[in-house]
Amino acid sequence: MIEDIKRYKLTYALIILNSIIYLFSAFFSHNFTDMDMRTLVDMGALYGSYTVLQGAWWRLFTAMFLHAGMTHILMNMFSLYIVGRAAEIYFDTKSYLSIYLFSGLLGGLASLYMHPDSVGVGASGAIFGIFGALAGFFLANRDKIASHARAFMKDFAIIIGINLVIGFSIPSIDVSAHIGGLVVGLVGGFVLSKDPKWLLAYNAVMVLLIILSGRYLAGEYVSSLV
Repeated sequence: MIEDIKRYKLTYALIILNSIIYLFSAFFSHNFTDMDMRTLVDMGALYGSYTVLQGAWWRLFTAMFLHAGMTHILMNMFSLYIVGRAAEIYFDTKSYLSIYLFSGLLGGLASLYMHPDSVGVGASGAIFGIFGALAGFFLANRDKIASHARAFMKDFAIIIGINLVIGFSIPSIDVSAHIGGLVVGLVGGFVLSKDPKWLLAYNAVMVLLIILSGRYLAGEYVSSLV
């Protein structure tokens, strides 16, 4: 177990961080299995009027580490355990972390666009980004690693099944965040598996996309009030 943790340090670090934050939210919610929505909003959940209209864009980041309940976090952390360890084999730490964060951030923006009045939490967008990165890696190297395709598709079926359960059972989960994260991760995985030196360019494009998306959302939200 110790060797496994040493080998997949970033994945375990993310799991531990999410778990610690969950314990804090459970403490403040006075409930260990189902979080109080007001508490989640106070701790940094996505909520359209606060995030966009009041300029609390930091919620795009904090919402990635909050979860709506025990089922939500267990399924997300199990998903991260599966795809995260695989990603640490194929990507360096900087690429992994970059894809994880940008997938979560842009997945959050997609959620704000599709569901402006809902409370959004969860690491699903970021996790789907990591899964998308693996898909991008396999796509970029499909001629060299055909023997791994079957195992990858097995993991794909597991993750999709888990997140279908999450999506249908927990109201605060938004499939649009999953799709947004998946696309961001797919692009990142494909580009960075071709050449990790493209990391700076990938980061710059993602930051620009976040800024432009935020400005567009702000305009949409304001116009909806008129």
